[in-house]
Amino acid sequence: MSLSDLAPVYLDELNATAELMSRVDRKYPLHERTAEAILDSLPTGTRVLDIEGRTEFSYTSIYFDTTARDSYLMAARGRPHRFKVRVRNYQDSGEAFLEVKTRRGRNTVKERVPHDPSALFEIAPEQYSFVNDRLAAGGIRGIQPQQLRPSLETSYLRATLLTADGRARLTLDRELVWTENGRSLRIPRLAIIETKSGSAPSSADRTLWRCGYRPQRISKYATGLAALHPELPANRWRRVLNRHF
Repeated sequence: MSLSDLAPVYLDELNATAELMSRVDRKYPLHERTAEAILDSLPTGTRVLDIEGRTEFSYTSIYFDTTARDSYLMAARGRPHRFKVRVRNYQDSGEAFLEVKTRRGRNTVKERVPHDPSALFEIAPEQYSFVNDRLAAGGIRGIQPQQLRPSLETSYLRATLLTADGRARLTLDRELVWTENGRSLRIPRLAIIETKSGSAPSSADRTLWRCGYRPQRISKYATGLAALHPELPANRWRRVLNRHF
């Protein structure tokens, strides 16, 4: 089955039924052929985001971190409160957003504001209060937005699907590329399925489990940075790094 074989869901309906800015994310790094085969096993009624006949879209994300790599190290050390700050560019529409993600228990909370697409590698001073407030709400102390610098760029193709019951969405990312200071890492056979739901596993999770796949620890930012910098602590992602990178 290809993505075009799935029934479409359109953006307004997707946002209305499964915006899920507060959610549990479960990530499944897979070989691209395996990920494609999973599509065949999804429950009847699963739909794919369709915008003007297209089902895959180009994304670029610029991750910001301190020079001490606080964002990375909080994740590497499994801190209960951790964060990511990034600018995400939807290349096909030209839109960009500044996003702050914080980890609160098992939940990931993502909040965002519009961002200037011509300044993807900058956080504007007028956005500092937004970043400050969101970090504070996530229990992050001692990080000032003016300390944050571009750390890593990622790009990939993404398809977004809505489960048949409308309670969860899943994304399929492929053709992943990480770029840092002009140096790029490409993993052409890697695909990442990520489910985004409430606390209960979604029908997509149960399908993946029946097929023998369980969630694994992978972060586009942290795992990519660890692959580019083997000297960094990376035990949390060692299994994924050894198998896919």
